[in-house]
Amino acid sequence: MPALPSSIIEPLWRQFEALIPDRNVTHPLGCHKPRISDRIIFDKFIQVLVLGAAYEKISDTTCSATTIRRRRDEWITAGIFRELEQICLESYDRIIGLDLENLVIDGCLVKAPCGGEAAGKSPVDRGKQGTKRSLMTDGKGIPVGCITAGANRHDSPLLRPTLERLSRFGYQLPEQITVHLDAGYDSRKTRELLTELGCDWEISTKGEPLQAGVRWVVERNQFVAQPGVQEIGDLHRAQGPGH
Repeated sequence: MPALPSSIIEPLWRQFEALIPDRNVTHPLGCHKPRISDRIIFDKFIQVLVLGAAYEKISDTTCSATTIRRRRDEWITAGIFRELEQICLESYDRIIGLDLENLVIDGCLVKAPCGGEAAGKSPVDRGKQGTKRSLMTDGKGIPVGCITAGANRHDSPLLRPTLERLSRFGYQLPEQITVHLDAGYDSRKTRELLTELGCDWEISTKGEPLQAGVRWVVERNQFVAQPGVQEIGDLHRAQGPGH
């Protein structure tokens, strides 16, 4: 059973297919197995995104988990996921509109049992391998940027590289931006950074009762939504072969 209705997955596939570079793979002796169809791999990725399943769980006679990983790395290197995400964000902004005057940023810890290039010891999971995900959304909760680092990294040092993801919007950024943060960012260093970048801020105060404000949109994303397509690819590769 498809992970998404054909009315949704077919337009997605046509857009994605247009981004795949031509690749004619032939074996010099003519005995190489035929290359697995890009469409099959695409459908597997849709299952990963919708169902949250590991590659081993969705592999079958049509495609192995190893093939999914290899094609994933090939497409990441070609910049396909980043280009597709940019197209999606620009289309959403054109049709509905991104609220970039308000940005909400927060970090969360994600397990990485198989390690990976971005994994580190988790301070809340008995030192097991994990990653820290610094997610930025617009004021309505649409993910617009994500940074992945080791689980032992504090949220605050990831703020600058997370905000640098805004460069994808070029000159479309509003003149005034307000960044909404929780008490983990309540420091002079954070305020100096936001001043340097020309941003206003709303930061919860340490030691006081929970001040949610508009931050619920990023909190919701950490549990029920996912980062953008490009960050999904980077995150899976960074967490190692088991994802």
